[in-house]
Parts: sequence; C-alpha cells; structure tokens
Amino acid sequence: LHKTMYVLFLLFQILGAVILGFGIWILADKTSFIAVLQMSSPSLKTGAYILIGVGALTMLMGFLGCLGAVNEIRCLLGLYFTCLMIILLAQIAAALVIYFQKETLKGELSGIVAGLIKNYDPEDEEERNLRDAWDYVQTQISCCGWTGAKEWENNEILKNKSNTQYPCSCSNRSKDLVEGGGFCNLEDPVNVNATSADWPVHEQGCMDGVEQWLKDNLGIILGVCTGVAVIELLGMILSISLCKNIHSEDYTKVPKS
Repeated sequence: LHKTMYVLFLLFQILGAVILGFGIWILADKTSFIAVLQMSSPSLKTGAYILIGVGALTMLMGFLGCLGAVNEIRCLLGLYFTCLMIILLAQIAAALVIYFQKETLKGELSGIVAGLIKNYDPEDEEERNLRDAWDYVQTQISCCGWTGAKEWENNEILKNKSNTQYPCSCSNRSKDLVEGGGFCNLEDPVNVNATSADWPVHEQGCMDGVEQWLKDNLGIILGVCTGVAVIELLGMILSISLCKNIHSEDYTKVPKS
C-alpha cells in the first residue's frame, strides 16, 4: 500500500507541474488563439491564475501526502484527502458550467473577436501583440473572421478604403502570407466599392475551424480529463485506506490489561 501511495504522490507532483505549466503558458503565450482570448477576456486570465493555484496546490498536496504516508501522520493524510475532494468537485463544477453555459461563452467569444476585427489597425503599436495573435490564428487555421470574411467589412480602415484592401492573414495566396499581417491591396478591383466576395480569402470562419479542432481532439481532451479524475479518486481511496491502516495499528499497540 505504501509503495502504491509513493507512486501516486509522484504522479501528483507531475500532474501539478503540468497544470501549473499550462496556466503559465496561457499567460505567457502571445502567438495563438489562447493569446487572443487572454488579452481580450479578463475571465480567461483569471482562469489562468486559478490553474496556477490548482497546480501549485496539487504539488503541495502530493508532498504533504507523501510526508504523511512516510511518517504515518493521519492528519496530513486527512488533509490530503480533503484537498483532493475539493479539487475534484471544483473540476466537476467547472465542467458543468462550461457545458451548460457554452452558448453564452460562444456569444461572448464572438463579441470579443468582432471587436478585435472592427478595431484592427496595423499602425496601432499598443495592440500589436493582440493583432499578431489573431493573424497567426487566421493563417494557421486557414480561416477568415469569426463567422466569415464578411465580418472584415466592418473594419474601420477597410470601410474608409471602400474594401479595396483585405487582411493578408486571410488570404488563400501564398505571396500574401509572406506579409504575415496587415492589409493587402486588390490587384484588379472589380469596382470602386468592393466586398468581401471580391477578396482572395478563405471562406471558412475561424469559429468553424476551432470547433473542428475541438471535435478532432475531443477524444484526447476527454481522455486526459478522465485520467486526472481517476488519479484523484485513487489518491482519495488510498489515503483513506492508509488512514484506517494506521488507525488499526494504533489499536494493536495499546497494551492489554
């Protein structure tokens, strides 16, 4: 039982380090869709800090649980069990909130991206990181806008230029992608007032691309979540078993009258 607990505590140290690292990555990442959300939505930044806290707590609990098992300290094992139960319940609650509020979250996300596209300005150095992150998303997913290229017609700069320019990162031509970001000029404008239909850009919106990525990786995501939950349940079961074992040994050590 002790050996199993040591292995489990080691797994918790690794698990805590992974969660901690993921939270730090969300805060530090500047070139992906996560960066767009992190810089636009305070809720994701708060979530990143929560992940860092949970990761640090998981590592601490792994250490305290190991200490309790080695020295047979019941209060540490009890604390370990309680914290594991709180973390597991918090994960279940978070999963339920995401599941039942997914339409609300999708609407919030749509609003964030719509605002980003409308105010996209290649000359604005203050928003450069956010702009570069969105260009990276459109290039990597081969998409344009959140629901489609038509959203870019709301951009203030493109409207002033009668849509005779288009976002380079949306382009389906390799020579435009060399630019990386900003706006490219239509080579042969159809008329003075062009539309997104005249642009050489991808038709798919990034929302469809992100949803497809989630569907493609749903098995991996569920597998990881299930694995984490199983490890936590095993930790709770084994810590209780060890507590009872220590309790039984204490009784056997009581001298008979």
